[in-house]
Amino acid sequence: MAVTGWLESLRAAEKTALLQDGRRKVHYLFPNGKEMAEEYDEKTNELLVRKWRVKSALGALGQWQIEVGEPALPGAGSLGPELITESNANPIFVRKDTKMSFQWRIRNLPYPKDVYNVCVDQKERCVVVRTTNKKYYKKFSIPDLERYQLPLDESLLSFAHANSTLIISYQKPKEVLVAESELQKELKKVKTAHSSDGDCKTQ
Repeated sequence: MAVTGWLESLRAAEKTALLQDGRRKVHYLFPNGKEMAEEYDEKTNELLVRKWRVKSALGALGQWQIEVGEPALPGAGSLGPELITESNANPIFVRKDTKMSFQWRIRNLPYPKDVYNVCVDQKERCVVVRTTNKKYYKKFSIPDLERYQLPLDESLLSFAHANSTLIISYQKPKEVLVAESELQKELKKVKTAHSSDGDCKTQ
């Protein structure tokens, strides 16, 4: 198990923190130049956003890749109205965790619950979503389990369907819950700046 290894890499990373709009924003800079930004609810410590940024081979900063949380709303002029309209009808895949579970929401899936099959593919170490009407298929990994080098356990997987949204939950293994608790203790040691002007290193 590499739970300790990932936790140690988080401890070793250069960290800055900022309190803003009820969120505690933490920026991690790893020795290899990779960056991670997280946002937690200030009151509950629930993870709201996690995103990554990697430098290119030439040293230029890439775009932030969102792992947890809603995609950023497009800025004015960044997407044409036809693209926005099209995406509204397509399934939208978003990860939004709870304290006890990793959770994904796939919006714009109107089919009844008995159409969906959600299972673990042990060979590819991923979760597979398919429909019996062959209208939707997706597979995705759980990066947290990869980082902690924990096995996928199908008994921890469940799903529900409501309001045209498929909600997939994977109960966090106890090793992850312990590690997250340890990380919160670590983050309390990080000096936190306060801001109300919208200026944040993690943006």
